[in-house]
Amino acid sequence: MDAKLSKKPERDHVDETVRANGDVNATNRRWSISFSDGFGAEVEFDERGDGSGRYDVLNYRRNRITRQYEYVKVGQWNNGLKMDEGSVIRWAGGTAEVPRSECSLPCGRGQVRHGDSHTCCWVCITCQPWQYVKDEFTCIDCDVGWWPTDDKMGCFRLREQYMDWATAYAILPVCLSLFGIGLTMVVMVTFLRHIDTPIVKASGRELSFMLLSGFLICFAMTFVLLLKPGPVVCAFQRFGVGFGFSVTYSSLFTKTNRISRIFDSASRSAKRPPFISPRSQVVISLLLIAIQVICNCIWLILEPPGTRPFHPFGKRDEIVLKCRIRDQSFLISLIYNMLLIIICTVYAVKTRKIPENFNESKFIGFTMYTTCIIWLAFIPIYFGTLNSFQIQVTTLCVSISLSAFVALLCLFTPKMYIIVFQPEKNVRRLTMNSTTYKKGPGSSIDASNSNHGK
Repeated sequence: MDAKLSKKPERDHVDETVRANGDVNATNRRWSISFSDGFGAEVEFDERGDGSGRYDVLNYRRNRITRQYEYVKVGQWNNGLKMDEGSVIRWAGGTAEVPRSECSLPCGRGQVRHGDSHTCCWVCITCQPWQYVKDEFTCIDCDVGWWPTDDKMGCFRLREQYMDWATAYAILPVCLSLFGIGLTMVVMVTFLRHIDTPIVKASGRELSFMLLSGFLICFAMTFVLLLKPGPVVCAFQRFGVGFGFSVTYSSLFTKTNRISRIFDSASRSAKRPPFISPRSQVVISLLLIAIQVICNCIWLILEPPGTRPFHPFGKRDEIVLKCRIRDQSFLISLIYNMLLIIICTVYAVKTRKIPENFNESKFIGFTMYTTCIIWLAFIPIYFGTLNSFQIQVTTLCVSISLSAFVALLCLFTPKMYIIVFQPEKNVRRLTMNSTTYKKGPGSSIDASNSNHGK
């Protein structure tokens, strides 16, 4: 074989660009010996005796026609990589996208690296839903009432939820309350116009207007309970609910107690029982109301009104603005009114067999029975819906309004019917003050009745 030998100068340095890249490319390589092999190819050896390589670049992939795997030439190596024109390398999965050759991929959104910061391999850990990414290694909790932004790089304040007046949860109790206020005002105006008639006097004018005032407070509490919670609103809520009930049930207690004492005294002697005059009845009612007022004031001092965030169902991404009181505390504040309701119910049962002319006690009895049923149903519903503030507030508003409605309809419907539709019966002998039922001249019943309403 005819070979031509030629000595080439040894490589004394590496191109600065190559050295900077940390790699020696074959195109920049200096050969010590080169000769022709006689077939048009150049044979070369470097200073270490290593010859240049010639390689075919093959791609092992599936044939799209035969569906069989085979090697396909896509290029060659001869003093440098040369890819065949139009050739496409197919990688695993049949994709033409070049896979990444890394130990660990960068962490995604909301993830941090777990491991030494100096290592090239790491594990990505996803932050909790309520956490944001402080840096590539740290997750930090958002403050209460805050939630991570979409990019997980910070937090934003959550919108506080409270009763929306445009929802059915608010519209229903508002309509009920407005209807109750309208009826109460109609009764008030009618009683004022017929204030000197026997039926109004027999009802006890002073206590009747106290009762109607209690109804108005109860109906008005719906609007206070639906307002956005705040220190002033929460104070009115805590004071108003108990106060409205105390005005109502203190008046009912005084009525039933008076009737009971009159008939107990009549069965034993002819002496008139004390404290049955209208003025005495008002004073007794005010004293009973004062107990509730004092308890409410002490409660407001010991537990100042304010607001607190509440997360329904433990969800940190939802925040409800509520008054800063425990639900148990609210129930405890109603214990005094519940005691008045129970005592009124006992008196109603005790006086259920009195004569026909004193049948107001029967209406009071029906009022108290219905009220007990309402509140027995309210307690489990209220405490069973702690995670649904809308249902809870609606239930409270409706229960308060229903309690006032029951008393208003039971106690005043018979009187209003006589005043409006049967005025001929609005005479003394047909009212509660009738003297047709008495044990004898000068009896306590007769005396008390003849003085009632004066």
